[in-house]
Amino acid sequence: MDHVAVSPYNPVLRDARVIVYDSTLRDGEQTPGVAFTPEQKLTIARMLDEARVHQIEAGFPAISESEVRTIKEISSAGLDADILGLSRVTKGDVDAAVDAGVDLILLFVGTSEIHLKYKLKKSREEVLAMTAEALDHCKARGVPASVSAEDTTRTDPEFLMRFYREAEANGAVRVGVTDTLGCATPEAITELVSRAVKEVKVPVALHLHNDFGLSTANAIAGVKAGASAVTTTVNGIGERAGNVPLEQFVVALKYLYSLDIGIDCTKMKALSDTICKFSGLHKPRNQPLVGTNVFAHESGIHVAAILNCPMTYESIPPEAVGNERHIIMGKKTGVNYVKRRLEEMRVEASDQQAAEICRRVKELGEKVGRVSNQEFNRIVDEVIARG
Repeated sequence: MDHVAVSPYNPVLRDARVIVYDSTLRDGEQTPGVAFTPEQKLTIARMLDEARVHQIEAGFPAISESEVRTIKEISSAGLDADILGLSRVTKGDVDAAVDAGVDLILLFVGTSEIHLKYKLKKSREEVLAMTAEALDHCKARGVPASVSAEDTTRTDPEFLMRFYREAEANGAVRVGVTDTLGCATPEAITELVSRAVKEVKVPVALHLHNDFGLSTANAIAGVKAGASAVTTTVNGIGERAGNVPLEQFVVALKYLYSLDIGIDCTKMKALSDTICKFSGLHKPRNQPLVGTNVFAHESGIHVAAILNCPMTYESIPPEAVGNERHIIMGKKTGVNYVKRRLEEMRVEASDQQAAEICRRVKELGEKVGRVSNQEFNRIVDEVIARG
């Protein structure tokens, strides 16, 4: 790694233990209009495994027989990652997950008054009983299960803690905090997780949505408070505003918090590009870490500094996330970069000629935006030919 220069004020989380369970194949696919083929799902699963993602939520088996077959194929692919499947607290869903060959069943049920009244039409006691019964069935089928409270962040805190305690007592191997609508702040997640880790001995997981753009901040706040498993999706795709972006979360932990959780950050750009291709979703050019503009520089002042020392305008090198550096020519190009390009081209030019080339690049950049290599070469030829 040729340079890493982040803020010295950043805290350190080296002692934290974090499992990433990526849900690109389940919650990510719930993005409206997205449907991966079985072949694409297997490709994505293999890429996640090659990046050393710890757990892969391969789908929701109860959706269809086709979903069961696809998850079963992923489960049988010899991947190092554990394969997880989503399940409601019903025997039918549990059976579908077991039949798909998953290593861990992700049970979920709504616990907020809004979900109890308008979605489930169940009482708190009924939900507790249903959860206990589902956990018993998981044990009977020989597959461990976690339990998440859907709409955790709008659930009555006392009932929520009772829900977690009873889930643990009935055999849940971890319990989940779910910010279903992405409407909690980092402070709220901190308080909620801090209380949950005192109430139960099993690990506490996070499933966070990004409706207010706080999912990554909330995930880090939760980890700092003691959560030890986090749901992600590549590019943060998912329902509505999506989920915690895999690339932002793992790279932030590694380079901002000094916590390397074993995931290969250099695979992030390739994963990001593949998900864009398979999903048909386009990412912004300024998408953090994996966008094409993130390591692109045009301003003459910036470029001159970058040429001397990349750390001036890059806190980590582009290759750390599998990205590339781009120096763009346009209206903000400076003469120092023009001279560097001329040297690389082995073109001899006077200071006056370099200044004229730079002027023409700026002029063209104002009209067309980015000046291509072909256009730059044309300008060079014209100016040098004139002498």
